[in-house]
Amino acid sequence: MSDTLSRIALLLRKAESTDNEHEADAYLQAAQRLATTTSVDLAVARAHTAARERRPVPVQRTVEIGEPGRRGLRTHVQLFLAIAQANSVTCDIARNSSRVYAYGFDTDIDAVQALYASLVVQMVRSCDEYVKSGRYAAESSVRTVRVHTARGPRLVRDVRPVHASTARINFQQAFAARIAARLGEATDQARTAAVRADTGTGVAPVLRAKDVELADHYRAHSTARGSWDGLRRTAARADQSRRAGDRAGRRARLGSEPELGGSRPALDRG
Repeated sequence: MSDTLSRIALLLRKAESTDNEHEADAYLQAAQRLATTTSVDLAVARAHTAARERRPVPVQRTVEIGEPGRRGLRTHVQLFLAIAQANSVTCDIARNSSRVYAYGFDTDIDAVQALYASLVVQMVRSCDEYVKSGRYAAESSVRTVRVHTARGPRLVRDVRPVHASTARINFQQAFAARIAARLGEATDQARTAAVRADTGTGVAPVLRAKDVELADHYRAHSTARGSWDGLRRTAARADQSRRAGDRAGRRARLGSEPELGGSRPALDRG
């Protein structure tokens, strides 16, 4: 796995060193394809492991997202989930969104953490720049609220100036959604290419078997009750901030080599 991380690290450095948006995106796609293809290769290898070798099995790993009560944890979790979904990792989320319980093969979880460690810093940095610019203040936010009248309760549109916290949440939600779309596309392309290039090793059946094994492992070990409600609307909608977050997600570059394989640095705010 160390060779794979080194190759991913090289792509990350190239993504950071270019000012060309299309070139940076190409490196992002390449990094995700490498992570996905490596997972495919490892899945095939697991299906043909010699009896004398220990067969890898799914694991559960706890990933700290931030200190309980810190603002922005939900959007950070949303970003982590977007990356996890593209890398065959299933997650449970703590009720306060301070940590994620990741279920998958260790190499897949390594890939998720490597991408998250970079992208979450990119998200916070670009969001800070947007909020500090004050551009969000030119927009009004709209929220649907329930009011009680003489004729009973009814829903009305509440229009008011966008607050900085509202802009931040909308920006980061849109950033995470764009990353999910980009990585999802790269994953689909890598899987399709692997199946088409199969020369008899049985990639498609192995991938299906891997998905079944992961699902069985999750059902056997997860103690989650209910579903995470972190994606429910927690702030008024601010379309200008969402467009800015989407643009930042399109331009996002990946992180540097020291962050690979380890936990992300603590963030001051989200």
